[in-house]
Amino acid sequence: MTGRDAEQLMDDAAGGDRRSVARLLSMVERGGDDARAAGSLAHARSGAAYTVGITGAPGAGKSTLTSALLGELRVRGERVSVLAIDPSSPFTGGAILGDRIRMQDHALDEGVFIRSMATRGHLGGLALATPQAVRVLDAAGFPWVLVETVGVGQVEVEIVGAADTTVVVVNPGWGDAIQANKAGLMEIADVFVINKSDRPGADETRRDLDGMLDLTDYGAWRPPIVDAVATDGTGVTELWDQVLAHREHLESSGELGRRRGRRAREELTRIVAERLLERARQASEGDRYEALLDEVETRGTDPWAAADELLGSTDD
Repeated sequence: MTGRDAEQLMDDAAGGDRRSVARLLSMVERGGDDARAAGSLAHARSGAAYTVGITGAPGAGKSTLTSALLGELRVRGERVSVLAIDPSSPFTGGAILGDRIRMQDHALDEGVFIRSMATRGHLGGLALATPQAVRVLDAAGFPWVLVETVGVGQVEVEIVGAADTTVVVVNPGWGDAIQANKAGLMEIADVFVINKSDRPGADETRRDLDGMLDLTDYGAWRPPIVDAVATDGTGVTELWDQVLAHREHLESSGELGRRRGRRAREELTRIVAERLLERARQASEGDRYEALLDEVETRGTDPWAAADELLGSTDD
């Protein structure tokens, strides 16, 4: 695809053409030159959207809660998009769970755009493509982007890399508080939701959370705890009000700009690391590599010297 084609797609997406948005997201997912072109165009046109991450352990009800939030946002007249980060298929690398299966009530709403993305085996549940996908949705004119992650234990903390506000979903009887701390959920949460709060153990869960929050220095913003039952909408309005309150806090304190600055730094570092890894893969093949490998095996040189020669650099 030429740069002009990508630019036309971006223009069409910004004009409300959903197929163009979908094509741009597919380009970003596939990677390569097309993804770079789409990402560059989206980057130049983005910066207005606000991103909300929704994370938590598997089975916490994140998808149901996300669907309920979509309804709340639409009642408030907001256009909203969702990136649902799903487990990768071991056969195709694609998302196993379809976007319209889990949130089918909103599938025909023109004010809602839902897309499932595969993790592609990335341990943290977020592919490198996710920040670019968020920017595509931003450039397409969606003021709100919800990013729902697959629950993968302690590496759920990577949601912070893509979100302005992070909502952590827990359930009554959520288990060992030490395990929750090890998973990093206490550190990343801006808002806690006790989903399925109509079940036994909700009060104990709130006390556990409050106790752990008392031991943590959060500065000017202490994460609120919201009781919710996503299946019937209980607590969803209060949850969104807390998200809005957190956004106001970030904007008024200047923390939003600082968070986004850290996010840009971390993304750039990841991209540099990925490109260097690709260079390393390319250096680790071919006749030159095989010759140096023979020298290493026969003790004619050591692995470090061989690596320096392959990469064309030596330590000072």
